[in-house]
Amino acid sequence: MADSHTTPDSKIDHAASLKYWNSVPATTGSMLGQFPSPRFAVYYQASNLGGKFHQGVDCGAGVGRVTEGFLSHVCEVVDAVEPVAKFTQVMKDSQLKRDGVIGTIYTRGLEDWTPEKKYDLIWVQWCVGHLTDSQLIDYTVRCRKALTENGLMVVKENLSTHFSGQDMYDSEDSSVTRTDAKFRQVFEAAGMEVVKSELQKGFPQSFNLLPVQFYALRPKSTN
Repeated sequence: MADSHTTPDSKIDHAASLKYWNSVPATTGSMLGQFPSPRFAVYYQASNLGGKFHQGVDCGAGVGRVTEGFLSHVCEVVDAVEPVAKFTQVMKDSQLKRDGVIGTIYTRGLEDWTPEKKYDLIWVQWCVGHLTDSQLIDYTVRCRKALTENGLMVVKENLSTHFSGQDMYDSEDSSVTRTDAKFRQVFEAAGMEVVKSELQKGFPQSFNLLPVQFYALRPKSTN
């Protein structure tokens, strides 16, 4: 019998996660969800005084759906981090890559990625559920150190609806859905401040989806 004190994130198996995603077709239609809400997108652009960010990075990029549909419109160059090789191959073969909009592509998991440059926008969407709590803290610390002076890190993730307010483990893809409170604890531990957050709106009710939350993060002030 499982230990009653076992935390949901302790069940995460990276090999099982990769096996699941390698079974998914490398197409835009097989990737998750909707593009960012226009209202929240405006916030990012306003944070950059109405212009484009120079250097962005799409973390957990899949086949580059979010890069193509959103990040390429608010960033001059977008790097990509994605562990599934058949997904990164789609980006390598894309027109955006040929045009120089997609920059460096890293075929590795977030737990193994250490930024090699500074970023104005680090976008992390529907992927940190594959990291344990400690890995997520460490990853967020690395991202914090990689932000430019006015850079933003944005995390977009599902929120747990567990009846007792706990994180939820999903055995299908070996991932964890966290509570809002857990995310905020992680960001605090990583030295990040939530400067804006909101729920994704506009999903059809018939989809019966989990709540989706945006968090815009900046390093906590040392003053």
